[in-house]
Amino acid sequence: MALVGNLQGRRALVTGSSRGIGRAIALGLAAAGAEVIVHGITPSTAATETLSALGGKARFVAGNLADPDACLAIAKEAGPLDILILNASYEKRFDWRELPVEEMDRQWAVNVRASLILMQELVPGMEERGWGRIVSIGSIQEAKPNPRLALYAASKNAQTSLIRTLAKEVAGKGVTANNLAPGAISTDRNAEVLADAEYAARVAAQIPAGRVGTPEDCVGACLLLCSDAGSYINGASLYVDGGWHIA
Repeated sequence: MALVGNLQGRRALVTGSSRGIGRAIALGLAAAGAEVIVHGITPSTAATETLSALGGKARFVAGNLADPDACLAIAKEAGPLDILILNASYEKRFDWRELPVEEMDRQWAVNVRASLILMQELVPGMEERGWGRIVSIGSIQEAKPNPRLALYAASKNAQTSLIRTLAKEVAGKGVTANNLAPGAISTDRNAEVLADAEYAARVAAQIPAGRVGTPEDCVGACLLLCSDAGSYINGASLYVDGGWHIA
């Protein structure tokens, strides 16, 4: 029987992994035996701390996913991979009536275009080697869109559509592609809105589990999707949200 999380000998790139959910997933992959490549826009204290926590063979690649040339450089520097975690995303709250064009372009570039470029560059090698795992990190916004995150929600649905399309193409070659959609998670990105006690209570009240999640809550599901134990899961969208998407 394949063990969940046994990733000895595998190499993984986790985009946006110097903090938050990406960091937790990177640590989980490393604990399961994978060699992890950490990514951030630029070298930072957070990235250094994550690398220190990972130890071993972990290394860092930098690049702004809004820039297609940077995406190509990241893929080249990362080299042959077994696991690609598309975690990095760009989110900024606007009333949809006032969303500037430059914000539209940036959200789409980071959340959708970058994912496709990285898959174009890195998935063919997985197919050739006969084993690979692609996991996009989506969002509860796919099911419960916030009016102030209209384009972010749309971009995450588009990213999931890419994953589902890819899943049909690669499954016969030992590669799977899935989406993991976190709910309300306590990260530094959400710190400001969750600092509002009234807002945080209102969010928690909508979640059947009765609480906001942590980055670590996302790790087990990701390890399942990345390990041999999850080899028959393909094209799925797995919500890690305390049941909020069905509430």
